[in-house]
Amino acid sequence: MRKQILFYLLTVICSIQAYGQQEFRPGSLWPDQDGKHINAHGGGILYHGDTYYWFGEFKTEGKAGNKALVGVSCYSSKDLYSWKNEGIALRVENDSTSEITKGCVIERPKVIYNRKTKKFVLWFHLELKGQGYDAARTAVAVSDHPTGPYRYIQSYRPNSKTWPINFDKAWQTKAVKESDLKAHTDPWRKEVAEGLFVRRDFEKGQMSRDMTLFVDDDGKAYHIHAAEENLTLHISELSDDYLSFTGKWATLAPAGHNEAPALVKRNGKYFLITSGCTGWEPNAARSFVSNSIWGPWISLGNPARGNNAERTFESQSTFILPVHGRKDQYIFMADRWVPENAIDGRYIWLPLTFEGDKPVIKWFDQWSLKQLATP
Repeated sequence: MRKQILFYLLTVICSIQAYGQQEFRPGSLWPDQDGKHINAHGGGILYHGDTYYWFGEFKTEGKAGNKALVGVSCYSSKDLYSWKNEGIALRVENDSTSEITKGCVIERPKVIYNRKTKKFVLWFHLELKGQGYDAARTAVAVSDHPTGPYRYIQSYRPNSKTWPINFDKAWQTKAVKESDLKAHTDPWRKEVAEGLFVRRDFEKGQMSRDMTLFVDDDGKAYHIHAAEENLTLHISELSDDYLSFTGKWATLAPAGHNEAPALVKRNGKYFLITSGCTGWEPNAARSFVSNSIWGPWISLGNPARGNNAERTFESQSTFILPVHGRKDQYIFMADRWVPENAIDGRYIWLPLTFEGDKPVIKWFDQWSLKQLATP
């Protein structure tokens, strides 16, 4: 109880200090316009009209708050500093037969706008209630308005009965199984890279955990997600209405153990930032570049620089935000998880800059958009 009281007192104090704030303070409490710490974890941002919309996981107190007890939250802003609480965009259901029943796991919600259908499309990582992380599904909902409410449609195991476009045909018929190998050995890693888990999940569809969305210049949308027991990232093309998969997909960094993908395009090249897989514990970020969304992707190493860079400043990537109207200005969005008291998770927003074609993230105790490149 003392921790809870202290948390709310700090929120009030922070709210007073932050009135009219025109700077980011990574890791600090970030009050919305009502003075409450923003509750939008693992989130992503949609820019539509003249407004930014921040969607995220609505957390509650304690360990139980890591499960979806409320739903997906939405906040809006004109300047990226001050945020208005727009309420719950997608609410969990009380129906025990629903896939999004209260107590399921909803993570990393992202929203994109479909110019053809005029619909706002929400995707998120879904784990079914009572199944731990075994379901490994991705789910979609839709709305006529950016703030919702969003209507839940269904969940998927993506790309059932289709092979990735960068998959050697000879790998399709390999007879090696998990039981034939000792995990985390070199022979095991080789077989993972050559489709061990792709073949295993071929009929029922591939796993989908940590995910993000990306809309390219031509309007094509892509779903990037951790698959194969979090060992390999998959890039999957979405249908024209963004509500399903076309079956065209590729593997990325097979057996590399990447999660928390965040993607941005700059000067015709695609840049991806991920993390390793260490549960709630932070680790060194990774970065990749490609001339095509389909690869090949080249590893660029850890983009974080300076003190505590080996733990990505105690955070994990969730999204890369291009600042509207400002050429070559990007914000690296990350979460500092607090699994013991989920609602107290903090946000790490830092400038994402480039040295040539290499992304760079440096720590600032406080910073503003004015510090980035001139428009």
